[in-house]
Amino acid sequence: MSAPVSPLTNSPVHLAVDLGASSGRVIAGWIDDGVLTLEETHRFANDPVMLQNSLQWNVHGLWAETLTGLRLAVAKFESVASVGVDTWGVDYVLVDRNDQIAAPIRHYRDARTNGMMERAFAKLGGAGTQAAELGRQRIFDATGLQFMPINTVYQLFSAVESKECSLQIADGFLMMGDFFHWLLSGKRSIEATNASTTQMLNPNTGTWASDLIRDLGLPVEWFPPVTPTGTTLGDVQESVATATGLEGVPVVVPATHDTASAVIAVPVDAFAPEKPDWCYISSGTWSLMGCELATPRVTERCAELNFTNEGGVAGSTRLLKNISGLWIFQQLRKSMQRRGSEVDWEAMVQQAAASDPFELLVDPDHASFVAPNDMLDAIKEFAQATGQDQPQSDGSYYRAALEGLALSYRVCLGMLEQIVGNSIETIHIVGGGTMNELLCQMTADACNRTVIAGPVEATAIGNLAMQMVGTGVIGSGDLGDQSAAIRQARRLVRESFSVQTYTPQQAEIWDAPAARFLELAGN
Repeated sequence: MSAPVSPLTNSPVHLAVDLGASSGRVIAGWIDDGVLTLEETHRFANDPVMLQNSLQWNVHGLWAETLTGLRLAVAKFESVASVGVDTWGVDYVLVDRNDQIAAPIRHYRDARTNGMMERAFAKLGGAGTQAAELGRQRIFDATGLQFMPINTVYQLFSAVESKECSLQIADGFLMMGDFFHWLLSGKRSIEATNASTTQMLNPNTGTWASDLIRDLGLPVEWFPPVTPTGTTLGDVQESVATATGLEGVPVVVPATHDTASAVIAVPVDAFAPEKPDWCYISSGTWSLMGCELATPRVTERCAELNFTNEGGVAGSTRLLKNISGLWIFQQLRKSMQRRGSEVDWEAMVQQAAASDPFELLVDPDHASFVAPNDMLDAIKEFAQATGQDQPQSDGSYYRAALEGLALSYRVCLGMLEQIVGNSIETIHIVGGGTMNELLCQMTADACNRTVIAGPVEATAIGNLAMQMVGTGVIGSGDLGDQSAAIRQARRLVRESFSVQTYTPQQAEIWDAPAARFLELAGN
C-alpha cells in the first residue's frame, strides 16, 4: 500500500520529534521534485527541574508539548505517513509491569553519579591493588565505549548502590527515545544506536554485555534484543490518535540517538569507509566529533585516548569523542541574564569576534564546568586556579568559550587520525553550531582543515530519512541492507540543503595556544 500524501505537498509527509538536551521540536518533512522540504510545526524548551536535590527531566511537560506539535502538524498536513522520535543519549526510564513510570527520570548531570565509575571499576575488578584497573579494562573490552560518569551504566549502578526501591518494582528499561515511542505506540523497544550509549552493549555483536550487567547487580531481563533502525513498531495507540488525529499512523523507529541521526545527514558520498578522509562534528550543547566506520576500533590506543565506539545505522560504527560543546557558551548567557543583561546569541558572537584572541584558555571538558551554579563564576575560578589573568570584558569570556572548543577539536582531530590510521582532510559540522560562523572559522583555523558547515537541522533530517527508509520512500525498505539507502539519503541531503565552506585563514596563530592548551588539559 502506498504512503498517504498531503494535499499541500502531493508527497508522503513524515513527522520527526526531535528532543535535544535544551529544546525540542516537531518537524514535518517530505520530498517534492527530488528535494527534501522541512517545516517546523512546534518548538519548545527542555528545562530540567530540581526535585529534592535531584536533577530530573520534565518528561510530562515534554510529552504534552510533543502532543501539541503532532496535533498542529496533523491540522496542517491532514495525512501523515509516519512518526518517529530522536533524543539525547545515556538517560533512561524504568517502567513497571502495569506500564507506569517506576522511578524518577534523572538528568545525566545529576550529582548521583559522582564517584560511581570508580566504584564500578572496583566491584568488577575483584580484590587487590589492581582491581580498579582490571575493572576498567573489563568494561572497555566488553563495550568499547568512552568512560564518562554520565553513562547509563553508572547511573544504574548508582541506583544499585543506593538501594533505590524502584529496582524492586521495575520490570522494563527504556532509553529516552524508546520511552517516547512507548508513549506513542504502547510498544516497548530498545533502539540500537541509543542502546550503544549505555556502555552495556557489545559493539562487535550488537548484543548486551550480560555478564557485566549481572555482575553490577542489574537484572539482565530488562535488556531484550535491540531494535534495528527503520523498524515499524505499530500504529500510534488509541489515546494518542484521539489527542492528535494520528489515526492509523505507524511509529517508525529512526536512529533514536540524536547524534546517530545527525550523522546520516552528513552530506558526503561515502558510507562507513575503513580509511575515512573526513570526520564529523555534531555541534550543539554537546559536540560529538568522530568518524563513521565499517567496524569498531576496540583497541588499546582507543582506550588510552578515551574514544567511544557507538552504533550507527546499517551496522556502522561511530568512533567518536564527546566534547562539552556549546554548553559553556549557553550557560554564560544564563549567567549574564542573572546579572540583568539580556544579551542574545548574535550579540555574544559579535562581542567575541571583537575581543582579542587567546586572552584566556578554557578547557571545555574540565570537571568544574560540568554543572556549576554559575558558569561565569566557574570560569573566573578556573582562571585563578590555572594562573591566568581574568578578562576585563564579557566578550573575552564568550571568545574563550569558543576558542576552547576549537582547540578541543584540534586535539580530537589528531587523536582520530591516530586511531583510524589516515589523514582527515575535511571536517563536516552539522547541527545548531553551524549557525555560529565565528566558531566554524575558528575550527578551520585551529585544525588547519577545510570545514563544511551544514545542514543545520541534521538530527531532524536524519530522523526523517530513516523513517523514509523504513517505509520504503527511500531505498527498497529492506532493513537487512540499508547501506545503499543511506547513500541515497545523503545524496538527497546534498541536493536539498546548502552548506558553507570555511578554509583556514590564520592557522599559524593557533600553534602556541594549542601547546598551552595541551598542558592545561593534561593531554
